Formats: sequence, C-alpha cells, structure tokens
Amino acid sequence: MDTTSIKNLFKLKSVPIEKQEEQLPKAEINTNEESSEESRKRTYHESGYRDSSRTSGNHSTLSICLDAVYSKFQNEEKEMVEKQQKLKESYINEQKNRETEIKALTVSQETKEEQLKTKNKEIEDHQNSIENLKSEILDLPRNPEKYNVKATKGASAKFWIGLILLIPITLYLATFYISTSYSAFFKSFDAKSTVIQSVLDANAWMKAWNDGFIEVAFVTLIPFVFLGLGFLIHMFGENKTKVNYVKLGMLFLITFVFDSILAYEIESKLYELNKTFDSPLFDLKIAFTKIQFWGIIFAGFIVYIIWGLVFDFVMKEHREKDRIRSEQEIRQKKVLSLSEKITALKHEIEEITANIGNIKELIIKTRGRTEELQNIIDGVIIPTKDYKLYASEYVQGWITFIGEKIAVSKTEKQTMIDSCIETYNTNLETVGANSDTQNLVYLSAL
Repeated sequence: MDTTSIKNLFKLKSVPIEKQEEQLPKAEINTNEESSEESRKRTYHESGYRDSSRTSGNHSTLSICLDAVYSKFQNEEKEMVEKQQKLKESYINEQKNRETEIKALTVSQETKEEQLKTKNKEIEDHQNSIENLKSEILDLPRNPEKYNVKATKGASAKFWIGLILLIPITLYLATFYISTSYSAFFKSFDAKSTVIQSVLDANAWMKAWNDGFIEVAFVTLIPFVFLGLGFLIHMFGENKTKVNYVKLGMLFLITFVFDSILAYEIESKLYELNKTFDSPLFDLKIAFTKIQFWGIIFAGFIVYIIWGLVFDFVMKEHREKDRIRSEQEIRQKKVLSLSEKITALKHEIEEITANIGNIKELIIKTRGRTEELQNIIDGVIIPTKDYKLYASEYVQGWITFIGEKIAVSKTEKQTMIDSCIETYNTNLETVGANSDTQNLVYLSAL
C-alpha cells in the first residue's frame, strides 16, 4: 500500500478520542472461515497495533520493530516448503536450460578445437610439402632422372657452349655469303687483285650499298636463306622418318648446288681475267680442276652443315632445359597453390580461434549464471511483494494505535503518522522491496 493510501486511511480514522471506543468492532471473527493469508495479515496488523501501544507510537522504535518484522517474515517464508519450491521452480528450470546450454557449448568447443588441430596439421603438411618442392626445384637440373624427368644431366652447360659456338659461326656465314654473293653477281674483278681479295671483299656490303637497293638487299638477305636451310635441317631431324630424310638430302643438295653456282661464277670471272687467245672456253670441266672452285664450295657448304648441326644440338639442349624448367614451373605452381591454401587455412584458424574464445566466454558467463541460480535454489527466496503487503499491515496497525489512543493534537498526530510512513518507506528501500514492479525477489542464505 503506497503513502497516499495510508495517509488517506488515517485521515478517515482520525476521530475524537472520546468516541474511539464506540467505533471499535464488536463482531467476533469466525477463524474457521478466515483464509490463511487473511489470518496472517491480521496477525501482522495486530502485532503493529500492540507494538505501537508499548512504545507510544514512536517512529524511531518503529524502525527497529520493522527489522524484527522482516526477520520474522523471513523465518516464516523459510518454513513454507511448498511455497519455496514453487518460487524456485522457474530458477530450477532455467538452471536446467543453462546446464543443457553448457553441454552444447562444450561439445561445440571440442568440435572447434578438433577442427583447429586438423587445420594446424594441414598447414604443417603443406609447409613440409613446400620445403620438399623447393628442394626438388633446386635439385632438378643436377639429378633430373631422380624425378623421372627425361632430360640429360648437365644440359645447361652444353646449351651455353653450343650457343657460344653458334654465334661466331653465324657471323662467319653472314660475312662469307655477303662477300661471295657480291663477288659472284655484282663485282667487277681487277687483274691486279689476288684471288683472296677477289673472292672475299671486305667492303662488299658498302660497295653493294653504293651500287643500289637491289644489290644491298640481295647481299644482306642471302645469308638468311642459308640460316633458314640450317633451321630446316633441325626441323626435319626432329622426326626421323624416311620422308624427312629425303627432304634433308634435298636440302644438302640444294645448298651444295647453290655454293657451286657461286664458286663457278667467281671462278669464271677469274678465268676470264687470265685467259689467252689459245685458252678454251670456261666450263664445268675446267671448273672442277680449279682448287679455288672447291675451296669456295667447302668454305661455305661445310660451315653451313656445321652451323646446322650445332644449331640442332643447341635446340635439343634447349629442349632438355625446357623439360627441367617445365618441371620446375609445375612445382613452383604447386608451391604457390599450397601457399594460398596455407593463407586460407590461417584465416580459417583465426575465425575458429575467435569462435572458441567466444564459446569459452559464453560458457564462463553461463556457468556464472548457473552458480547464481544454484545459490538462489540453495537459499531462501523472499517475495518482496508479499513482505511489502504484510509490512504495510504492520504499519497500519502501528498507525491505528496512534490514531486511536495517542491523545495529542491533530497536527502532532499527523506528524507522527508521517514520520512512521517515512520510516516504513526507508525500511522497504533497505530490504529492496520498494519496487514499482513489485516482482523483485530477495535472496537470503539458509
């Protein structure tokens, strides 16, 4: 009952003292028909009336009496086993739910920890695989057969040696065919020049440049014809078939014929410079008897064959390197793939670790709440709304005595009543019962 209700109650009961005895109830109460709650309320009311009569309604004494009333109320509540069980029922159910939740969280935590172990084991395996792959990448060029790679050991060194030899041979062929083609087709021979000067002209390209575009283009591009023929030797040698052998023979024949033409043209011009009236016309029969004719042929043809063979060797060695490099690249791709997997696994591990941390935190909170519930179940629940009801009855009895029996002025009496009400409210605040919701409970240990 709030302060205004109590004040209104005693405003109605404040009557002259000489008439108070006439207004006391005369009817007897049938205790058999009275409920236990009403009986309990009446008992508190009578106790308040009686205690007030003993202390002349002193509000300071009321504070001590209310503490005693609260202790009495606690003891009464302790003895009400069925009521305590009913009050604790919701807490017991919540505790069961919390325990079930803890079990589920524990299972989830164990599952997450097992996942964490699995992920860490995967990372460890991937890291070991990466180390093995890196070792294989370094060891492949030295021991290709160890990894079932069909490549010749030491192919890299052979490749570089062949390439170094190929460069000067290529320069020689370019120089030789530029000079001989210019001498054979465009150069005017001088009788004072030696044979070597006539065949190998150091200024052949510059003279062709001065002669015109056709001449310089011809002598510049003709070496590439022979280089292309050398490349075809390599290509036809890749597939060892009868057709390719025939093609290879044709290439050699064409090259030999072309070199023979160059040699014949040069030798015929030299022959014309030195012939006399008795000299026969120059022909193949005479050309075959000239040393310079065969020298020009073999100076180009033999070197051309050497170039083709060296080029073929370099390409084969390069293919060996490609096999090793290809295997290295395959392993390097595997390394990158495993590294990406490790990064993804680490990200998953971070998420799992965070989840485990959250689960542990939730378990701790839930266990804390379970312990709180256990303390409530082990203790005594004091229903504050009930205490407030009986405490108000006690105070009403206290104030009833003041209103009926204290012979003071109306103002003083009202002051006493206000002080008692204030003491009552302070007591409610102290025990935690003065709540607007009226649904709070107070826990007291057994």
